This record gives sequence, C-alpha cells and structure tokens, in this order.
Amino acid sequence: MANKKYHIKTGDNVKVIAGDEKGKTGKVVKVVTSSDRAVVEGLNMVTKHIKPSATNPNGGIEKVEAPIHISNLKVIDTTGEATRTGRKLNDQGKLQRYSKNSGEFIADQK
Repeated sequence: MANKKYHIKTGDNVKVIAGDEKGKTGKVVKVVTSSDRAVVEGLNMVTKHIKPSATNPNGGIEKVEAPIHISNLKVIDTTGEATRTGRKLNDQGKLQRYSKNSGEFIADQK
C-alpha cells in the first residue's frame, strides 16, 4: 500500500475547526498515518495514569496531548489565516502544497 498524503505535515501551524478545542491553534508535533490523526502541541490534553516502574518508581498522573483527527485541522498560511490546501507544480517542477485562499505556496516548516 502506498503512503497516504495529507494536507498537514509535521511542523505546520494549524487551527482546529471542530471539537472541544475549536478555534485554537498550535504546531503539529506528529502525524499518525495509521489512524489519520495528528498530535498538536498543547491541544487536546488528556490525563494518563502512569504505572510505577524502574525509571519512574512513584508512577503518577500526567497530562499528555492526544491525537486529533486530521479532518478537524486546517493549515495556517503565510497570511495567518486557516486555509484549505492543494498541490501544484512549482518553478522547479515539483509538486508543492499551496493555499487555496491566497494561492501562495506553503513552505515546509520543520
């Protein structure tokens, strides 16, 4: 099976358009292709109970970021607006993402 292509990549600034975190923005930390989800820095925090182990003898309760479905995220372009994305050939003949609002190419932010 070929790798899936998403409108979101690691390092992108995104805006949440649906769900409990609607309207908030953050940076994509990780894209989980197996479940079509992305982890966004500081958003969708959940409580995890950590079992005591050799490295963490006390265990405890931690707040961690849970993945958000990719359909609920929009990329923020250079103008600072959330936008839909498309792909078209750039000057070098490579496919690159572009903003459907402004028509400008989206630079890969890592």
